[in-house]
Amino acid sequence: MSQHPTDRPGAPALGPLGQIRIGDRAARTLTTELARHAGPKTALLVGASADSLVLAEALDALLPGDKLTVVAADAGVAGHLATLGSFLAERVKVVDDLAAAEAADLVIVAEPVVGSGEEARNTVEQLSKYVAEGGLLIIAAVALPGLSGGATDELDRIAARQGVGSDLVLRNTPPVRVHRLRFTDVDPAVAAKLSPAFRPSSVPLYGTMNIDSNGVAAAGIALGAAAFLKATRPKSKAWVLPALLAAPVAAFFRDPEREVPADPSAVVASADGKVLSVEHIYDERFADEEFLRVAVFLSVFDVHVNRAPVAGKVVDYFVEDGGYANAMKPEAEHNVAAYTVLETPDRSRVVVAQRTGLIARRIVQRAPIGALLAKGERFGLIRFGSRTDVYLPADKAEALVAPGDRVSGGSTVIARLR
Repeated sequence: MSQHPTDRPGAPALGPLGQIRIGDRAARTLTTELARHAGPKTALLVGASADSLVLAEALDALLPGDKLTVVAADAGVAGHLATLGSFLAERVKVVDDLAAAEAADLVIVAEPVVGSGEEARNTVEQLSKYVAEGGLLIIAAVALPGLSGGATDELDRIAARQGVGSDLVLRNTPPVRVHRLRFTDVDPAVAAKLSPAFRPSSVPLYGTMNIDSNGVAAAGIALGAAAFLKATRPKSKAWVLPALLAAPVAAFFRDPEREVPADPSAVVASADGKVLSVEHIYDERFADEEFLRVAVFLSVFDVHVNRAPVAGKVVDYFVEDGGYANAMKPEAEHNVAAYTVLETPDRSRVVVAQRTGLIARRIVQRAPIGALLAKGERFGLIRFGSRTDVYLPADKAEALVAPGDRVSGGSTVIARLR
């Protein structure tokens, strides 16, 4: 039986081996920050065994100039790495104890943390000392609190203070929630080095087509309602309606992969749809300056996943109350809206407004304050017909679209920054 990392002095309290499985999607979620960073970067992987999928994903993510230190969970890690060639030998160091490691840009915990809330708190406190300035601690907890002994609730509380993003991985045994914690400020310029992150909220269907997890849930509810009606009213045809609705409801939440332009000056559309207006306005809520605003209307047939128009750091997020007017009408200006404020690498402010419409009543935003977003990265969605506005600094932006144009989120260039 392999030695567990908590059996050695100086190692954090991690989950017991053999009871919690980190599958492919959870491993990819734990290592996505390593995979998306163009580098050079340093990483510290804590508690990985020789057959760990998290270790395999971390090794795949390494680029020339990167450095990875592995705090091994068993003696087989060093032997396993020795068989993988000189490329990794130059970039990976294996240590038996956390005390032998140095601070890194990314500290990744290979196993979910279980135990009491105090043990989880001590684990985070211990590992935070190894996170470099502006870096991240990436740590998972069992998503079913009853199995974690209090660790799940405590990590949720810590994430509420220090978290810059969390992902729920349902396709794991048991489900886990991956938290990204930051303890010091980070320069927005780092966002320019990132590619869009893998998120388990995008569920693969076929080829380059995904479906947002909200769509999986909505289709499941529709099919569940159909099954319930079929069982309780076997002579009725009422079950047919929810059964027929399941497919179109799921299709509404489709989430295709998009090719994001590499040009650093390009601003991409934040959503699919038709350009309603391109205008210069003042809005003191964001800054005392003039903005170029591009408003896009999303019909119920458009993709409703929202994407970051530029690379940057989320520095503010707020929701303003209002009505539910038709998103194509001027009154939609005063609809319920969520505002995500990004600070770009050159310290400009770019804002994305997710506005509800006549039918839309639910805005999803998954990028908390402090999160770094790559250009074209998914950060939320609006359910059903709606409108998405992008505010750009007017003195730096040149519009490349006009009212009536069709745009695709994450790929159509709507403006260029000077």
